[in-house]
Formats: sequence, structure tokens, C-alpha cells
Amino acid sequence: MPTAREALLVAARTALARDSWSAVRMADLAVAARVSRQTLYNEFGSKEGLARALVRHEADAYLEGVRRLLAAPDPSARTLAAVAEWTVARAADRPILRALLTGAWTEGLPRPRPARPGARPAPVPAQRRADAGPPAPGELLATTARCAGERWAAGCELALRLAVSHVVAPELPPEGQCAEPDSWRPMTPTMTKVIETILSVETRSPRNTMP
Repeated sequence: MPTAREALLVAARTALARDSWSAVRMADLAVAARVSRQTLYNEFGSKEGLARALVRHEADAYLEGVRRLLAAPDPSARTLAAVAEWTVARAADRPILRALLTGAWTEGLPRPRPARPGARPAPVPAQRRADAGPPAPGELLATTARCAGERWAAGCELALRLAVSHVVAPELPPEGQCAEPDSWRPMTPTMTKVIETILSVETRSPRNTMP
């Protein structure tokens, strides 16, 4: 059974799929999550605190998914290509993740700032972490690459940068068709093959001996 905090985050994400963040009301989220408004404010402190928690939760869920994909002791180039494919597919359904990866925050999304310096720390540990503010795109990519381990970190970062470029500029639609502004297609098998080839060269290259 989800905790009150988890239920509130789900309610906030569901509301954000329908409305812009400015139109989301805290009272409605409490009703949707079946908790009291006091519980909501105890968890997040304010709507700005909820925004920070929502963005932090999105980053953490993404990193956890990457760790699951890289759970093998020695990831292969195909595994890293799968991370890139999954990144593109997940960003298609998660506007906050798209913004975290690209730094392009649209008007309807929450774009929380870190808590004010000197503000009283939140009583909830998870909120204290969220109040530090969301990771920048480069920070999120670097953290993701480290999940692959020292040997594969460089290759993982390369695959992720290719994935993010696909998120920023997705595949063009067939001639004569117009893609919706918010459509983000999964990567094609051809792109996957390109990633595997580049990573194969990257991981075999004697970079340490080059000037």
C-alpha cells in the first residue's frame, strides 16, 4: 500500500497530465490522494516544496530504472543501447524527465528553485533532499553514466548524449505528415545499431595511450 507521500506524488503527476502546474490546487490533490490537507503540508511544506519533491522523485525513478537495466556485472554495448532506448521512450511519457534531461522547462511544468538559504529544514528526510533542488542536465547525465561502472561510464555517457539529442530533435515524420509538437518517438533499430557500433569502437579504443 502506498504511503501518503507516494499517493500525493501520484496525484500531483496525474493532475499535471491534465492541467498546467499553476492550475493544480493543493486541496484537490489531498482529496485525490485521500489524505488531509494537513498531511499534505506536513509532507511538503508548500506547493513549491511539492514541486521540488515531484521533480526529485522523477529524477530518482529514472536513475533507479537505469540501475535495473545495468544490473548485469559487465554491461555490454547492447545493454547501453537499451539504456538509451529506454531513456527516449520514458522521456516521451514524462514531461518532467524531458525537462530534466534537456533543461527545456515549458510554461506548464513546475520549475522549482532550491529552498531559500537559511530556511528551516523540512522535518521529513525525503523533503530535505528534495529541497536541495533538482539536478542540472549535466549532473543527471553524469550520475547516470556512473551507474555503468568505471569501465563503461564513458560509453554510457556517449549513449545517453545520443539519446538526449533524439529527445531534443526526434525522428522526422514521413513526408507529407506533421508530427504533433509533443510527440517523441522511440529510437529506431538503425539508431540502436549506430549506438552499438560507436560504443564498440569507444570501448576498444586505446585512449589511455593517445596523447
